[in-house]
Amino acid sequence: MDIDSDDRELLAGARGPAMKLAMEIVMQAGRIMGAERLQHVTFAHLDACFYNGQAHIDFARFCLDHRATFAVPTWGNNGVVSLTHPELYRNHPDTEMVEGARKLLELYELLGCKPTWTCAPYHIPGGPKFGDQIVAGESNAVSFYNSVTGARTNKYGDYLDVACALIGKVPYAGLQTDEGRRAEIHLSTDEIPGDWKREDIFYHLLGHHVGRLAGRRVPVVSGLPKSASVDNLKAVSTAVASSGGVELWHGVGVTPEAPSLDAVFGGGETFRLTRDDLRAAQAALSIGRDGPLEVVALGTPHFSTTEFRDVLALLDGRKVKPGLRCIITTSRFVMGYIEDKGWAEDLRRAGVEVIGDICSYYAPGINPMKGRVMTNAAKWAYYAPGMLPVEVCFGSLSECMESAVRGEVWRDPQLWSAL
Repeated sequence: MDIDSDDRELLAGARGPAMKLAMEIVMQAGRIMGAERLQHVTFAHLDACFYNGQAHIDFARFCLDHRATFAVPTWGNNGVVSLTHPELYRNHPDTEMVEGARKLLELYELLGCKPTWTCAPYHIPGGPKFGDQIVAGESNAVSFYNSVTGARTNKYGDYLDVACALIGKVPYAGLQTDEGRRAEIHLSTDEIPGDWKREDIFYHLLGHHVGRLAGRRVPVVSGLPKSASVDNLKAVSTAVASSGGVELWHGVGVTPEAPSLDAVFGGGETFRLTRDDLRAAQAALSIGRDGPLEVVALGTPHFSTTEFRDVLALLDGRKVKPGLRCIITTSRFVMGYIEDKGWAEDLRRAGVEVIGDICSYYAPGINPMKGRVMTNAAKWAYYAPGMLPVEVCFGSLSECMESAVRGEVWRDPQLWSAL
């Protein structure tokens, strides 16, 4: 691999053993990826701050003890515990996990990581822009940054993401290159009624279907309305990364690199999305039976300010049924915004819990979540049944909030009769 004099100094240990290790990790990854050179990056979002055991702490402490420093602005993914809500962990039986997760976030902040602690960093000002070469590890962030922002990153696993951020370079391969970003399959949505494409649930179901269809290939989707919102595109990005391994998708006329089908697709398999495909996606994500609810769980990925505005409009002054938990997870940045707007107090009075820094299907403080849970997030519906003793009912945001008020699963007959 072609490297410069600065890289050779790092390999020789001129800046200490931690930076030497980082350079060795990136070089080895580059050889595996078939890269011929390294590429400078301008931003990093780390997944390695998500605690998965003592090795995570040992790695971060090694970097800190040997004075490693990040070469680019570096933000953190959500943690396993919430630092905004420490009361969730009082008397928690798994003290090793709770203390380990707290310590890991502290170590990365000491290393210079901005304590954003969110899986939706693209809702925070100051992130990457179109065309920027970056580093990301969280699956939905990788997909969103590539597809909606138009920045360039592969999915870098834990420790490799840190190593790249430390040296400020990545192997020039895969989605960092022009050729790696060409679409390999095409999905037309022309058969779906236009009214349905204005529903938020459409984008979750579309993403789930595309992920299953594409696997790890780059798909391009045509027929999406230009009115698709950032939250809609987030829903697609999250679902494709969950049900498949999609790190980049193109939306013709919607996402930055796909002004036309020809701009990103040179030919290959074409599929047509049908109403049956959407019904099948709904059935796959909604394995629970309709009936009384224990929890409504929203915010996977972390809620945006516009999603909070929509929740308040749907509640319209009503309250969550007593005894039912309605949980929304979000970033501390968005929490600050809704506090300033007075929305947080409105939500508290309505019986909605807003929690920062974490994801509700992973966080030990919210466990034991059990029973029948409703969500509007395809990612939550996809992963939670394998991690928690829950049966998931998947629905639109409107269906979730109406169900929260009623205390039982409510389906919108007008929505489903139109499909």
